[in-house]
Amino acid sequence: MIATTGDSHSYVSAMFSDEFVDGGVDNDLIEQIHRGEFGEWLFAVGGSGLFTNAEVAIMEREWQQNPRAFFDALLAEADEITTKRCNLVWESLDRVAEPVAVFG
Repeated sequence: MIATTGDSHSYVSAMFSDEFVDGGVDNDLIEQIHRGEFGEWLFAVGGSGLFTNAEVAIMEREWQQNPRAFFDALLAEADEITTKRCNLVWESLDRVAEPVAVFG
């Protein structure tokens, strides 16, 4: 183990924060995270050498249970405007998903 569980969010944020730095908002990327599709990120985390396989599995479970935690880690280094824009997209996805959960 190279990174502790407490540090994992910081490391993940550092690894992927460029996804949302300087106004880089990709709605498709946010939708992917909202749907709980983390394959490419888990592959990158697993290949980084910073985490054991067990830690990657823990991250996958945590992210599946709470995709917002991963999303927030990605936004940790983003500027205020980018964060607000991304949060608006996330909130709109929440509103769209709620009726599906109720009627689906």
